[in-house]
Amino acid sequence: MDANETSIEDNIRAGILCVIFFFLIISLLAFPNGPFTRPHPAVWRIIFGCSVLYLLMLQFFMFQNYKTIMNIFYWLDPKLQDFHINMEKEYGANCSDLSFERIYSTIDVFVWGHFFGWAFKAVLIRHAGILWAISVMWEITEITFAHLLPNFVECWWDALILDVLICNGLGIWVGLRICKALEMREYKWASIKDISSTTGKIKRAVLQFTPESFTSIRWLDPKSTAMRFAAVCQLVVFWQVTELNTFFLKHIFEMPPDHYLVVGRLVFIGLFVAPSVRQYYTYVTDTRCKRVGTQCWVYGAIMVSEAILCIKNGKELFEHTQGINIVLWLITQVVVSVAFVYGCMLWQRAQEKYKKSTDSPSKKGKTQNTLQSEEQGKKSPKKSPKRHVQKIE
Repeated sequence: MDANETSIEDNIRAGILCVIFFFLIISLLAFPNGPFTRPHPAVWRIIFGCSVLYLLMLQFFMFQNYKTIMNIFYWLDPKLQDFHINMEKEYGANCSDLSFERIYSTIDVFVWGHFFGWAFKAVLIRHAGILWAISVMWEITEITFAHLLPNFVECWWDALILDVLICNGLGIWVGLRICKALEMREYKWASIKDISSTTGKIKRAVLQFTPESFTSIRWLDPKSTAMRFAAVCQLVVFWQVTELNTFFLKHIFEMPPDHYLVVGRLVFIGLFVAPSVRQYYTYVTDTRCKRVGTQCWVYGAIMVSEAILCIKNGKELFEHTQGINIVLWLITQVVVSVAFVYGCMLWQRAQEKYKKSTDSPSKKGKTQNTLQSEEQGKKSPKKSPKRHVQKIE
């Protein structure tokens, strides 16, 4: 392989890409399978390798100063040198101006991203109570950190109506409907060679990228132990930290929301979270599972590393942190998550009691009929009536 001696940057870029390529080949051959089998276990082994690479990159950035990290980003995209976040821009101003034109002006491409993001979260978590807890607590999180991130300042109607009810609510509803449709659907995975029509072959190829099976998720069982209860609350809090990392990273390292590095990170984080949530759910609900899966551990390390990287390089930003707000935020996170989880448990118990009460009369009738038939079966069968025979004398 002939290297270009006159372009050091091209050589470095080619060397990095070569390292990534061979690392992903090794991950394909050596890494364990994830919890998913569609479209192919090899795909999820490569995604696991990408998560390990991303974790290693975060560890490398932790030992660099802010200027070095920004120079790396400028090397990847020189246009970032001209972008700076306007800290003086006012958000959430003139909230009393509640007109159709004002509301319509807030609907942009990010609203659709918000909607599809919550639909994706619903497909991952698949529990309405936990999703609504995350949704409500995220609005509380925005209020708490609004003094650090100006774009967290919103009007009340923007936060409650547009965000919680419309974007989050519709996204949760659509995601849960997708889950229900996939649970009810029966897949017949025929070999593509056995399909004669071209349309059937195309349909079979598309189905290869859908789940082989879609398990119905029950996070909150009526017989939940205290450990499972704490684990679900922990999931809700960790989700808030993951969302915060997204906003702090693009704010501290000054990137536009639609930059390919920001969007690419969101896509990869979504791919990393999918098997992590599944492994975490298995660990929480299956008594035979003794330890958390490897992908879940790696993602936990990614989440903590991103938070540390933000704190280390955002010292000037976090100097304005109001300690009382952070303490109140932590207390609120715990209280609200516990309240939502406990409320969901009570609701599920009430639903099961109602089902038992509605099913009991029919079951009682069936039981009585069964007992009567068994008693009749124990009795000797009736003799056939004698025919009238006329005596001949």
